[in-house]
Amino acid sequence: MEKQMIFAWAMIFCLAVAPVYGQYYSKTIKAGPRVEKMTRLRFFYHDIPSGKNPTTFLIAQANITQDFFSPSPYGSLYSMDDPLTLEPERTSKMVGNAQGLYLALSRDPTKFTAVFYADFAFTIGKFKGSSFSLFSRYPLTDFVPGPDVIREMAIVGGTGAFRMATGFALFRATSSNSRTGDASLEVDVTLYHY
Repeated sequence: MEKQMIFAWAMIFCLAVAPVYGQYYSKTIKAGPRVEKMTRLRFFYHDIPSGKNPTTFLIAQANITQDFFSPSPYGSLYSMDDPLTLEPERTSKMVGNAQGLYLALSRDPTKFTAVFYADFAFTIGKFKGSSFSLFSRYPLTDFVPGPDVIREMAIVGGTGAFRMATGFALFRATSSNSRTGDASLEVDVTLYHY
């Protein structure tokens, strides 16, 4: 009986202590003035869904849209790990990767539009280990190589040197192939960060 009482008291003690130690620590302090920085970047982004070493893959597709005549039917989900380079050629020096997802949104098979999420991470240079994230609508069919067609996407965050980043990225196609889906884009980025 005595052992049962000791066990009961030990259980009561453990249950009483858990709520006290289970709470998180929080302390709010007033932040001092922060100095906002602006960084501008220019690089080239290569989306390559074809060939022996594609960088973009179809990972899911809606059953009801598989019969549509379109390379990217409505509801298709893609995963990507696209190279970022210093020059327009895919073989030029690589500075990082854009990794993320995009989802085909347009019901019209002649106009491919997607919602695009990607993290642009840098692997060399001053910003090695830093990244910024895009989350925006991405009208791919509007990309025709030329200086006049520019699309803007929103920057919603960042890490490392780009911590708490906001801003925008301007995309301009330097080459594209409607048959294979391969595209190379010039990217001009304006980041505001701390």
